[in-house]
Amino acid sequence: MKVAVVHEWLVTYAGSEKVCEQLLLMFPEAELYSLVEFLDDELRFFLHERSPRTSFLQHLPFAKRHFRAYLPLMPLAIEQFDLSDYDLVLSSHHAVTKGVITRPDQLHISYVHTPMRYAWEMQQQYLQGANLKRGIRAIAASAILHYLRMWDVATANRVDHYLANSRFVAQRIWKTYRRKATVVYPPVAIDRFQARSVRDDFYLTISRFVPYKRVDLTVQAFTRLGLPLVVIGDGPTREQVTSQGSSNVVFLAPQSDAVIEDYLQRCKAFVYPAEEDFGITLVEAQAAGAPVIAYGKGGAAETVISGKTGILFNEQTVDSMVSAIQQFEDGQFTFQLEDLRQQAERFSPDRFRQELSQLIDQKFAQFRAGDAIH
Repeated sequence: MKVAVVHEWLVTYAGSEKVCEQLLLMFPEAELYSLVEFLDDELRFFLHERSPRTSFLQHLPFAKRHFRAYLPLMPLAIEQFDLSDYDLVLSSHHAVTKGVITRPDQLHISYVHTPMRYAWEMQQQYLQGANLKRGIRAIAASAILHYLRMWDVATANRVDHYLANSRFVAQRIWKTYRRKATVVYPPVAIDRFQARSVRDDFYLTISRFVPYKRVDLTVQAFTRLGLPLVVIGDGPTREQVTSQGSSNVVFLAPQSDAVIEDYLQRCKAFVYPAEEDFGITLVEAQAAGAPVIAYGKGGAAETVISGKTGILFNEQTVDSMVSAIQQFEDGQFTFQLEDLRQQAERFSPDRFRQELSQLIDQKFAQFRAGDAIH
C-alpha cells in the first residue's frame, strides 16, 4: 500500500504537526506533501529525514514570512499535487488539504483538526481582529472568505472518510459539510510530565493572545480576585490584555518546552477560558498533576471531568470564571493525582496510533471490497 501524507504547511511544531508526526511513524515509507516548508533546523526532527514535496507557493515572493497572505491561492495550490501513484491519501486538514484531487480507486481519509473557522463561524471575529470591518479592504477580505466557503463545501465530497479530533469538531464537520466523522482524539505526549503532589501557590495559563482565546477574561478574573497568576504567551492582543492586569499577574513571553513542563508541574491549577476544538494543553496539565479550570464547551468538555480532574464553568464571562476559581480555592472538590494522570493517559500517542491503524485497515479493506465506507 503506497501512502501519501498531505499536511497544510510546515512552519512550526504544534498540535497538527504532532498528528502529522504520528502518521509518518505509522507509515515509514509514506511520501509527505505540504503547501510550504519553512521549518527551522531544530524543528525538522519530526519529519524523520523526509524532504516534503511543496507547492508553487514555496517559491513566491516573501512566502517564508508571509505565506498566509497567499490564502486565496491555496485551493489552487493544493489541487496541483499529483497524488496518482498512491493507494491511500491521508490529509491533515484545517484549511485546504482535504481538497486534494484523487482518483475513484484511491482512498482519501482526512483527519480534521477543524474546518476553516476563520471562513465560517468565526469570520466576524477574525475580520474585527484584523481591523477589516469597513472599507475596500474589508469588502475584499469578505469576498475572499466567501469564495473559500464555496470551495470548501464544493470539495467536501473529495474525502472518502472523515476523522475528527473531538466530538465538538465532528459536529462542526456535520454542520459545514453534512458528512459524518469518526472521532479519534489526537496524540498528547503525556510522558513528558511528572504528576507532582506538591504544588506552588500560583495559577497558570498558556495561550496565544488572539481574541477567541479570551485571555482577557483570565486576567480580569485574577485581577478581581488578587490571586497569583502566570500568563505565558504572545500575540496581537498582548498589549491590550496586559493593560488589564494588576501586580498579582505576571506575563511571560513564549517559553521553551522544558520551562513549560516545569510551570505545569508546579502550578496550583491550569486555567483556560477559550472554546477549543480539542485543547492539548488541558491534557498536558492533567498529566502534570494540575487540575483544570476551563470553559465547559468545546474540547474541554471531552478532556476534563468536572469535579474529578477539574472544574468547568458554564458561561464565557468573568463572573462565571471567578465563581469557578472561588470553588477551587474553597476546596469544594478534591483532586487525586491518580485520576488526573489516568484521564491524561486516554490521549497517549500509543492509543492514537492503535485506534487510527485499526480504523485505516478497516476502511481500506472495505474500500477494496467495494463496500460503502460512510
